[in-house]
This record gives sequence, structure tokens and C-alpha cells, in this order.
Amino acid sequence: MGHVEDRWFKDVPGPDGKPRRVKTGRHGQGLRYRVRYIAPDGRERSRSFPDRAKRDAEGFLAGIETDKRRGSYVDPNAGRMPFDAFAETWLRTRRFDESARGPIKARVRKHIISYFGKRPIAAVQPSTVRDWDAGLIEKRLADSTRAVLFAHLSGIMTAAVDDGLIAKNPCSAKSVTAPTPTLKRVVPWTIDAVSAVRTGLPPRYQVAVDIGAGCGARRGEIFGISPEDFDDGWLTIRRQVKRVGARSVFGLPKNDRERQVPLPTSVGRAVQAHIKEYPPVPVTLPWEDPRRDERVTVPLLLTTTRGFAFKQQVFTAVAWHRALDNAGIERTRVNGMHALRHFYASALLDAGESIKAIAEWLGHADPAFTLRVYAHLMPDSPGRARKALDALFDGPAGFHGPATAQVGE
Repeated sequence: MGHVEDRWFKDVPGPDGKPRRVKTGRHGQGLRYRVRYIAPDGRERSRSFPDRAKRDAEGFLAGIETDKRRGSYVDPNAGRMPFDAFAETWLRTRRFDESARGPIKARVRKHIISYFGKRPIAAVQPSTVRDWDAGLIEKRLADSTRAVLFAHLSGIMTAAVDDGLIAKNPCSAKSVTAPTPTLKRVVPWTIDAVSAVRTGLPPRYQVAVDIGAGCGARRGEIFGISPEDFDDGWLTIRRQVKRVGARSVFGLPKNDRERQVPLPTSVGRAVQAHIKEYPPVPVTLPWEDPRRDERVTVPLLLTTTRGFAFKQQVFTAVAWHRALDNAGIERTRVNGMHALRHFYASALLDAGESIKAIAEWLGHADPAFTLRVYAHLMPDSPGRARKALDALFDGPAGFHGPATAQVGE
């Protein structure tokens, strides 16, 4: 058990043998009360309190002993680590997709580390988090950006809990409301728009529209497709071409998993025609991280005229934007190649395909996300319900209404 030590007074035996209090050489100097206790690791810890704060010292000791019994003890001194030092360690040791590591570091340093700075990590309280988020709102950051930054901060604080620096994650407090990204309402292209953009591309790149609109592949995935990925009515999306720093690399598709997508016959014919006209070119790139020695060679369906893997931004600038111009479509973020995925999803929904299947083919980690994005594109559910129930209750000629359906129960 610990105890509270009064460093200004001590008990000494009096002439009558009874203890009496006398001043120590430290009387009136420094903090008066010192709590001493044994931590779970067997080492002695202490914390000092000023004069007239004995009750606070006793309360602190009681809390320490309770936490030890519950197994939730956290060394009070551990939380003194500066936030910026711990956050930099988190950035260095946290596993990220290498293509995302640079942007994440930039966001965390600009919007999180710059705010919390060198304050002790234990000093980051729920009120601190609320004040930080209010500052992001004042800067007019988008809800989606705030949500990402909040997730990073919460990840840092969770790591601090795991390391025993703090007892609770302040981002998880009831008084803290996590920002929620606002999903913009998707307005899918018409088939005429898809056709016009395809026509506006150079012939050697038109198959990109076929695969994007017909299989729902992402832009980087389209550039990573090989003829070897087509087999017996299926397209296996195994890789993507992405940027890590200034280098192009091959990597797994988003969410780090391959997926199979049904291959429409028309898209299969377009791919075969493309291969006949523009034979695949073997391209060698690093796998995931350009700093590693691992290299992968893949015959790519789409390459530049010089036989290199496409850089997504370059393709957008030299080919996609011109195709939009030719089709009379505005150059905006929503009219990027991702619009082909929206067209694909809307076409499947209109055909009555399930959200679960669409999520799987799009490569979404959670079908609930697919539902949130595309729910407004689903066919008229109430209308279908009315037709189905009318068909059930009306039944064959001579049967009318629910009452008839109950006969024989």
C-alpha cells in the first residue's frame, strides 16, 4: 500500500514517550505532501502536492490503488511525453499504403501536430479535441477532410492508450462528436455521355471506358490490367498502377484484396479487338514500395505510346480532359474516370442487382457504404412493393383482396 508523506513535519518521540510533531528542514519550502506507492511493475512512484492539498493527495492515492486493483493503472508520469514526439513516432511506425503515407504525413503535421504541439499527451482532453475541431470548421475544411483528420487523431490517442501513456482516448468521449463526411449525391452519366467520351479518346485508349463502365474498375486498376486477368467470363482485378512519391509502382487494389468481376460479352469483344490492334507491352515496376528490391513484370493492356505504365494524372491531362471537351462535358472532379464506376453501379441497380453483389464487384469493403452512396439510385421500392402485393392479393380471376387470402388459415 502507498502512503502520503508530510515533508514539512515529522513525528519524533517526546519526553513522555508519546510522538510529537516537529518541523523538518524542508518546512515552508517546495511542495508539502508526497504520495509514495509501488506501481504494478514493482518500482516505487511518487507525486507531490502543495500545502493545504492533503485531501487531493489522499484522493490521488486512492485512485491509484483502485486502478491497480482493476488492472487499469497508468503511470501518471508517462503522459508527460510531448504530443508531437509521440505523433511522429506513430507516423513512422503505423502501417499505411505507401502511396498514401506522404499525404497522410502532410495532413497530420499541418492540421494535428501544429495544433497540439509539445503539450503533454495526457493534457489532451475531450475539451481540447472539441476546440481543435472547432478550429477546423473555422478554416472551412470540408466535412470529409475533418473526418479523416479526426480518424488520424483518434488513432494517435488509441496508440497512446495501448502504450500505457493515458487511460482513455479523449476522442471517444461522449461529449466529442466525430465529424461525419457528407456524401455528395451521385448523378450517373447516361449511356450517350459514356459513348461520347469513349469516342473522344484516341482509339488505343478507348478500351479504358469499356472496362470502367462495363466492369466498374477504378482508374489505377484499369491501367494495371493484363490480358492474363481475363478468363472464362470473368475479370480478376489483381493489381493497380499507383504513385509512391515520384515513382510508379504496382500494388494490390484498394482495400488490399483481389476481386472477380463478371465480364460482359461486349466488353470481352472490345478487349480482344484492342489486343489485336495494340498488343500488350511487358512493363516492369516495383511492387508497392519503390525502396524495395522486389520488381514485377506484367504485360499491360494499356500503356503509353512509348510502352510505359500510365501515370493517372498524365492520362487525365493528355487524354481524358480532351475527351470531355469533345463530348461537351465540363472538366470537374465528378466527371473524372470515377464517373464510369458510378455508371456501372447505376446500371446494375436499375437491373435489380443486389447491393451486396455490387459492393463486391466494386471492391467496397462494406456494402453499407455502397448503399449510402447509391441508395437514391435504387428503383422505386414502394412502387415495386405495391405491384407485388396487388399481384398477391388480386390473385387469379375471382379472388380479390386480403380477406380472400386468409381463407383456410
